Amino acid sequence: MRAKLPAFLVTAAIAFILACPATGRATCSAEFFNPITDICWDCIFPVTIGGITIFGSDIDSPGDDISSPICICGTTIGLSASFWEPARIIETVKDPWCFNLIGADLGGNGFLAGDSQRTTKASKSMFAQAHYYMLNVWSLLDLFLDLPCLENTGFDVGYITEVDPTWNDDLLAFLLNPEALLFSNPVLQFSCIADSVAANAGLPLDVLFWCMGSWGSAYPLTGHKGNDNIVEDNAALASRLIYKLVREYTLTDTASNICGPTMWPIWTKSHYRLQIMRPVRDYTCQPIGRSGLIWAAGKNPPYSAGGNASDNFDWVLVRKKLCCLGYSL
Repeated sequence: MRAKLPAFLVTAAIAFILACPATGRATCSAEFFNPITDICWDCIFPVTIGGITIFGSDIDSPGDDISSPICICGTTIGLSASFWEPARIIETVKDPWCFNLIGADLGGNGFLAGDSQRTTKASKSMFAQAHYYMLNVWSLLDLFLDLPCLENTGFDVGYITEVDPTWNDDLLAFLLNPEALLFSNPVLQFSCIADSVAANAGLPLDVLFWCMGSWGSAYPLTGHKGNDNIVEDNAALASRLIYKLVREYTLTDTASNICGPTMWPIWTKSHYRLQIMRPVRDYTCQPIGRSGLIWAAGKNPPYSAGGNASDNFDWVLVRKKLCCLGYSL
């Protein structure tokens, strides 16, 4: 008869394995994030209720596109409201299986070790894996959950690209988004200049959905990117993951319909903001496509182990939210 280990010993052993970085991967280590100090709370503004701005903001924000301050959604009647919601965290890492957000490394010499694609300074392109965390900050902090339009979700890993072959291969990605062939011509790519100007001055142009402003083309929806600026390139890959999840009907648009989230295969870029949280926390958030010359300086300093920059990034996905605040009839 086999003796069973106490449950607490098994739990402790698993926690120890996940927490200890593998040999040679000292850059894959971080403390579990603190929602109070790591998130830019200015990014939740502006807040409007009934067409009146309750809390303003100097951060560029699209209009609510609400025809009336009174909303009727099924049997619910109330006041229309809009705000920005820190709803997800996206991680872009140069080391496969490096869950930088929670300080867990499953790669290197660990259980899921394997070949990795890395970026060198001499490379003309870079590659990064991405992790998508389901993390609604309001739910985590147990705040405002009585509001009918807030999702009551906790913390979970929702998507990892290491197991998605379409993230690693541009040709396979073409099977999911064959329209990429239409937007690969120089004429349509030249039109991205307008999107770049708009993103740097305020908000990106949603009609140019194949562009990411100064970050380049949204296609292909893979982890490969031209090696220009490491911080800006990782922001571009985080944005590509947003578009990919929208395209796969995994991420819904919460700012197009006041009565609830909608699914649409084309993203609305202006409904999303990114705040860099690691390696260096930013005190504001950026629209998709804004040049890294404006905000990326000093965000990847070379102070990690071994004297090299971390190159592993965590981004807070802040999305615009429309809501009908009222009571059921």
